[in-house]
Amino acid sequence: MPHIDLYFVAISPWTYLAMPRFREIAARHGADVTYKPADYGRVFKATGGLQLNERSEARKDYRLQELRRARIRTGLPLTTHPAHFPTNPAPASYAIIAAQAAGGGDTGALVEGLLAACWAEERNIAEDDVIRACLEQAGFDPGLADSGLLSGATTYEANTEEAIQVGAFGAPFFIVDGEEKFWGQDRLEDLDLFLQGKL
Repeated sequence: MPHIDLYFVAISPWTYLAMPRFREIAARHGADVTYKPADYGRVFKATGGLQLNERSEARKDYRLQELRRARIRTGLPLTTHPAHFPTNPAPASYAIIAAQAAGGGDTGALVEGLLAACWAEERNIAEDDVIRACLEQAGFDPGLADSGLLSGATTYEANTEEAIQVGAFGAPFFIVDGEEKFWGQDRLEDLDLFLQGKL
């Protein structure tokens, strides 16, 4: 059974666009997935990337065109300028980490639900009631939004350091069995082919 580590930031539109197809690919190949939300402000600084507000206007304009095209191609609802972006991704990240550790629900559905809350529903994923609703919808105890804060913060820090060490410089970033790396929602076909043994 292949194992996939998915490094991401909980407010990444590219991770949002990747999630339905990624989850389908992982399920079809029987892959075990560990979701690893990380602080991409630190990841970018360590790996040569720039946060959105630091990028040139040309890059910002191109990003918007790419988002529009990806929205059409995937058929997913997406607001290119959502009401609550940017927002603090840490509380949602802590909840994802706590839920994954606790079990009892669908972590992939939780990640997808939180991303959709930001990009499709224009809700603030830093707010407790939004996080609780997403936890419950994915089959988890909504109380994890509170009880998982300390362990979530510790693991979030560890995920960030690990992302830097393994070279996960963008989001989403998929690593299969600790070795084969795929960056971006536009590399899902390559990921699928690799899992089929064709790459």
